[in-house]
Amino acid sequence: MTTLLIAEDQVMMREALATLLDLEDDLSVVGQVGRGDEVVAAVLDRRPELVLLDIELPGASGLDVAAQLRDQTPDTLVVIVTTFGRPGYLRRALDAGVRGFVVKDGPVEGLAAAIRRVAAGDLVIDPTLAADALAAGPNPLTDRERDVLRESADGATVADIAGSLHLSEQTVRNYASAAIAKTATRNRVEAAAEARHRGWL
Repeated sequence: MTTLLIAEDQVMMREALATLLDLEDDLSVVGQVGRGDEVVAAVLDRRPELVLLDIELPGASGLDVAAQLRDQTPDTLVVIVTTFGRPGYLRRALDAGVRGFVVKDGPVEGLAAAIRRVAAGDLVIDPTLAADALAAGPNPLTDRERDVLRESADGATVADIAGSLHLSEQTVRNYASAAIAKTATRNRVEAAAEARHRGWL
């Protein structure tokens, strides 16, 4: 029996998934959460073997949570289940130790099969997404460039970003200029939007 915890912010989707997966003889849902910042505590409390994570969660993204689980409970298997099949997300998920990456538009039988394969030690990735990720190439942004773009997405000024990241304003401008060039956009806000669209943030 593989025990599961589901992290999904849409209540109807979460409860439907839990109900359908619980109908499988070899799967048991032992917990559900609706926020990313609740996942680690729930895993430590319930000790599921596998966590199903959405990417877009309030409190913390599924990709950030996956990295936290890798560091704090390395034996916990993680499968991303998302509507956002962006190549950049797949690369970040794999870097965070995720063992499965599937999109939500498939049948629940397919998800159950993916869970079983991951539990058996396989790496399971949506084939279309895998092909797209290979075609897209690696994320060209550095960690600091991503930090600057995250701050820029909310319309922060250069001075605000410099204060938040403990950098000089000129350093922020340099990182922003590099990110704008790499995303082939015209300004920080456009660069942030493009990077998010590609799954780089």
